[in-house]
Amino acid sequence: MLTTQTYIQDVKQNLQKASEKLIQQIRHSVNFQYDERVKVLDYTAFTQVNELSIMMYSMDRSANEVFYQGEEKHLFAGSYEVLEDISFYPVSDEELDIFWEFYGQNDEELSRMETEVIVAWFIDCWKQAGGQNAKVHSYFSFHDVDKCYDLHDDKWITDGDKWE
Repeated sequence: MLTTQTYIQDVKQNLQKASEKLIQQIRHSVNFQYDERVKVLDYTAFTQVNELSIMMYSMDRSANEVFYQGEEKHLFAGSYEVLEDISFYPVSDEELDIFWEFYGQNDEELSRMETEVIVAWFIDCWKQAGGQNAKVHSYFSFHDVDKCYDLHDDKWITDGDKWE
């Protein structure tokens, strides 16, 4: 039987399957030599029901993405795909109706629980990747959500606060 607890356990297990790849990609992004205009690394999760991708954007303090088009090949600025689309809760065609009924009845609770699990998972991978050694202040957020997680200060802040 599908319950919120069994669902979240399955989500955790499926996220764990992508951990090594995420750790490698975070490690890679942290070790880039960034253009001097880059002041913020903004790791943004894009979610749909049961799917997730994560992009890293190099930003200035005015909330603009920084791009580098100079001659120095060792400098980086722009966006970087940290995790391409993964399914954190695969559903077979036969189970689709049951899943959507369950999800519809528990939407708010599942959304809150998914957020907690995904953030905890990303933070764990961030730490394993040595993210705390990043020379650029870094944040994790969900696309179009006002709260974001300050990875260096280990706390939730509003999205607007990361630009100050």
